[in-house]
Amino acid sequence: MQREHIQTGKAIQKRTGKTFYLATRFLPERVRHATHVLYAFFRIADEVVDDANGTPPAEQAARLESLRAQALGEQPPEDDVLVAFDQLRERYDIADREINVFIDAMKTDIETNRYETYADLEAYMRGSAAAVGVMMTAIMETDEADLAQPHAVKLGEAFQMTNFLRDVREDVVDRDRIYLPLESLREHGVDERAVENLEFSGSFASVMQSELKRTERLYREGVAGIRYLPNDCQLPVLLAAVLYAEHHHVIRAQDYDVLSEEPSLSTTRKLLCLAKTRWHWHWNRDPEAVFKRVSAVPPSETGRRGPGHGEGVPTR
Repeated sequence: MQREHIQTGKAIQKRTGKTFYLATRFLPERVRHATHVLYAFFRIADEVVDDANGTPPAEQAARLESLRAQALGEQPPEDDVLVAFDQLRERYDIADREINVFIDAMKTDIETNRYETYADLEAYMRGSAAAVGVMMTAIMETDEADLAQPHAVKLGEAFQMTNFLRDVREDVVDRDRIYLPLESLREHGVDERAVENLEFSGSFASVMQSELKRTERLYREGVAGIRYLPNDCQLPVLLAAVLYAEHHHVIRAQDYDVLSEEPSLSTTRKLLCLAKTRWHWHWNRDPEAVFKRVSAVPPSETGRRGPGHGEGVPTR
């Protein structure tokens, strides 16, 4: 991949994915450059539907099909990111099926803005998140890909779910989307229209509490596979997991109210997470042990929770 193509991808990641970009900086150069390109490709496809600005659905679908053809090498790439992705796909033997399920998931966002069950949402994440984890595993060139991949899938889903839980307000206001499973809303007595109207309640807090726990199980499964990655990739992936999961601490600190204000991490908080993780990694190269020590994710369903990680549900 040519340097200018990599720089284009890096600029897109730095602008649109600040949390992941911070962790990416710790990857070895051989993986870091490919990650910039991968992220940029994912983002370009995602923006077709997330930033449609009134573009008719048929045009969005046609654009995604063009991106699919370019990504699969069936059409000449039209910009720097697609040129680099084409080279990356061949270099790391990225399977066509991963590209296809990713583009299919992006097309789903054109017409689908609600998910009845978590199984429905999980099927969507097979493309939007799991495929990303599989491709990341490929560019890291682990010798234990068969062992690493299932965990990479779970970690990709964990990151995606954290994004969904963090961005409930933005998704409703900007895109009329609700990624919280409707069955989960009903189970806790929350009317879909209340979410559409950004009406916070204790019942909605219960939904968030439940979905956080579900997501934290994904983190535990995902982090358990970091040990199968090359040594020079383990800390950066662990850093990404710690940073994404830190949003859970902020959500709990807001009493689960993500409808009034979107949770966000300050630069200072991100740097503190990085410093703590690197310090513990210096003394203990066990990813699971370090994650349990420094992350906002409780060690287990019944494990002891640290300060600020309480599970009380507000009534306001």
